[in-house]
Amino acid sequence: MTLATWKRRAQLGAVVVVVVAAVFAAGITFLWRDRPLLADAGWPAPPSPDEKGAPVTATWLGVTTILFDDGETQILIDGFFSRPTLWESLLRRPVVNDAATINFALHKFDMRRLAAIIPVHSHFDHAMDVGAIANRTSASVLGSESTANVARGVNVPEDQIVVADSEQTYEFGAFRVQLLPSSHAPIGWGGSAPMPGTIDEPLATPQSIDAWREGGSYSIVVQHPQGTTLVQGSAGFVEGALEDVPANVVMLSIGGLTTLDEGFAEQLWLETVTRTGATAVYPMHFDDFTKPFGEVVAAPKFLGNLGKAALWFDTFRRKWDQDTQIFLPEFGEPIALYTQPSSTT
Repeated sequence: MTLATWKRRAQLGAVVVVVVAAVFAAGITFLWRDRPLLADAGWPAPPSPDEKGAPVTATWLGVTTILFDDGETQILIDGFFSRPTLWESLLRRPVVNDAATINFALHKFDMRRLAAIIPVHSHFDHAMDVGAIANRTSASVLGSESTANVARGVNVPEDQIVVADSEQTYEFGAFRVQLLPSSHAPIGWGGSAPMPGTIDEPLATPQSIDAWREGGSYSIVVQHPQGTTLVQGSAGFVEGALEDVPANVVMLSIGGLTTLDEGFAEQLWLETVTRTGATAVYPMHFDDFTKPFGEVVAAPKFLGNLGKAALWFDTFRRKWDQDTQIFLPEFGEPIALYTQPSSTT
């Protein structure tokens, strides 16, 4: 084979590579931009404290970060304000806590009475900022040993770190909190949890996002004299685990749910909503968490279709729980959780 022939083949090969790369990039771009509108869910906005005068509120701050507040004590479920970009995530570039955004969030949402920070598991989009928040507020960090190592990685004092015992109830003011073992949504390869495993030593940053391993998932039960909320921060479940857990409200992750089948989604509903007897459901984790903190758009359809999930949930509600209402939380807007004392606590 002549040198000229080799050159022609090399040039042709280069052209093919470029074309394939261009087609791939165009496909990914299309998929990334193909996303529903928040309004496509068709769910109403939640009741506000001004409308109901309720003493206990919950403020959704994106993904499954939720601030509970009864006027005396605050509890933060998760702690994710830093928001690594899409390219930082895809390229696994080292990331650090975004001090400016964390300071802004703490000031904007007046977290001056924060008693505890409780991640549902230790992935970056749930637990990335828990240590940085604890260092600014003196709140306790309550969670798995992996979550404890996230906090230790930024030198949170050991007396602020509590490794959860599922048999124990933790009291913070009038709130009583229990962490029950649960399961992450099986949306990884082969029906596994994504980024599985544990964090076995203090997690010092900078690190790529896959350094934040799951570390075990929890169903978090937040009790108060006014009522009980179940926070299911991943679209997974353990069958029967919530048999004896009555709740007024379920805050339910739908991240990646529509990449699974409708039968799995219905079982999730039955295990978390029907089994607990909840009369209000607030879907969460439907937003694109590569966007800056406070910029809320639905995730691309191929990662989790909000409109499709809404159709499923509306079907399940009509079939199993006709007295239950579904609300779409609004970023940064307090929700009136309970309007009268409940018999479930």
